[in-house]
Amino acid sequence: MRLDVVTIFPEYLEPLNVSLVGKARARGQLDVHVHDLRGWTYDRHNTVDDTPYGGGPGMVMKTGPWGDALDTVLADGYEAGARSPALIVPTPSGRPFTQELAVELSERPWLLFAPARYEGIDRRVMDEYATRMPVHEVSIGDYVLAGGEAAVLVVTEAVARLLPGVLGNAESHRDDSFAPGAMAGLLEGPVYTKPPVWRGRDIPETLLSGHHGRIARWRRDEALRRTTAHRPDLVERCDPEAFDKKDREMLSILGWEPDPEGEPYGRFWRRADGMEE
Repeated sequence: MRLDVVTIFPEYLEPLNVSLVGKARARGQLDVHVHDLRGWTYDRHNTVDDTPYGGGPGMVMKTGPWGDALDTVLADGYEAGARSPALIVPTPSGRPFTQELAVELSERPWLLFAPARYEGIDRRVMDEYATRMPVHEVSIGDYVLAGGEAAVLVVTEAVARLLPGVLGNAESHRDDSFAPGAMAGLLEGPVYTKPPVWRGRDIPETLLSGHHGRIARWRRDEALRRTTAHRPDLVERCDPEAFDKKDREMLSILGWEPDPEGEPYGRFWRRADGMEE
C-alpha cells in the first residue's frame, strides 16, 4: 500500500517511522511519502491560509497550495505505478472513523491524506478531487484538535495493522473490539498474563481452568459486561441473531431485555432498573 501525506508539519508524522507502522515501512509493506504543503506556495511568507469569505473567526486553508500539491503527488504516484487513490480528509465534521471503515480503507492500494489546520480547507478542494477519486472526510471523535495530523496517525495505524503480513499473528485482529465475527461488534473484555498473583490480585479462576468452552464463555460474558458499562449503544445496534441463549441470559442480568414488541429476535433495550447491582 502507498500512503501520501500532505501537511504543513512534516515533523508531526515522525511516529510513522516507529513501532508497527515503521516495521511495515522497513519491510516494504507500506510505501509512505510525507510532503510539506508549503513547498507549493509562491510568496515570501509561504502562505497557506487566508480570511474566510462571509467573515468569522480563524483562517481557511487556500485552494492554490492544496490543488498544486495534490496534483503533483497524484502525478508522481501514477508515474511510480500506484493506482486507485482515495483521499482522506480528517475533520471534526466528517463521518466517524470506525473499524468498518478501517477495513474498507485497508483494501485500497493507495491513500492520500490531507490533514487541515486552522478552520479547515476551502470546500472546493474536496469537491474538485471528488470528481477524480473517492473522498472520505473522517472524524476520530467528538472533539476538536489543533490539526488533522494526529488523526492521520490514528487512521494509518488502524489500517496498517489489517494489511496482510503486518501483524506477527494474522489472527490477532479477529477478536478486536468493534471487529465483526466472534465479538459481534462488542468491546473486548479484560486480559491477563503472568504472574498469577500480583499485589494480592488473582487471575480469574476460569482462565486457569484449561477448559476452552468455559474460557470462551467467560470472555464473551466479560465483553457483554464491558460493552454495557462503556458503550451500551453497541449492544443496541447489534444484530440480535448474534446473541445465543447464554448471551441473552447475561444481557438480562445486565439489565437488558428484548424490544417491547416481544419479537424473539428483537433488538435489546435497557430496562429502567439498569445494570445489575
